[in-house]
Amino acid sequence: MIRSLAFNLIFYTWTAICCFGIFWVLFIPRRAMIWVVCQYLRSVHLIERLVLRLDYKVVGQEHVPDGPYILAAKHQSTWETMKLHLLVDDPAVILKRELILIPLWGWYAAKARMIAVHRGGRSKAIASIIAGARRTAAEGRPIAIFPQGTRTAAGSFRPYRVGVAALYEALDLPVVPMALNSGVFWPRRKFVKQPGTITVEFLPPIPPGMDRDAFLKRLEDELETATDRLVTEVGGPATVRSGAAQPPRPEPVAASQ
Repeated sequence: MIRSLAFNLIFYTWTAICCFGIFWVLFIPRRAMIWVVCQYLRSVHLIERLVLRLDYKVVGQEHVPDGPYILAAKHQSTWETMKLHLLVDDPAVILKRELILIPLWGWYAAKARMIAVHRGGRSKAIASIIAGARRTAAEGRPIAIFPQGTRTAAGSFRPYRVGVAALYEALDLPVVPMALNSGVFWPRRKFVKQPGTITVEFLPPIPPGMDRDAFLKRLEDELETATDRLVTEVGGPATVRSGAAQPPRPEPVAASQ
């Protein structure tokens, strides 16, 4: 409790200072801004290590391809949203358009060319995801998406949404599943954070060209199985699923809540 309280005080104070202190990065080239933001993210990792005694390790880095690809990442806590730019090179994260409208934070996200989802209806939302993802792929950058659409606590299950399947069909790119167990140490909607080492694991890419339903089932099976293994290895709860993969929900995915 004491460590979590100290972390929150330091983290939010430091983040506020950085948000205002690096305002000038909005006027420099985008890649230079990303470098500056990554230094802030590394400083947050240092605070996690020193105050929370929380570290992380990465497994399967050899599965990350060169060039553009789709990163289908589990989303158990806020932790991974602050680590994506440290885990992969210059990703474009799919997020709700409303986040782009937040002063300062949204300006940085817009400058970084994140992919904002317009939620005016299913077809409009999917069209905005695909259009943004195609621009990102043309730049040679990875597209990061959370297939379940929101944070899902360790041991819980949510059906995979249609956004990741729509991207897979439209872009003809490999999909790299990313499993993790961050929710055991940084629980969703809980104040107290636990010390330890979070594991992030990149799984072998799923090649393009599969049938949509077959792809979604394979992604769910492989990503949930790997995540379950990582979670239970550190004493977290296993996920109970009702047999086969669930049909995709009609709403598209937003990668950050």
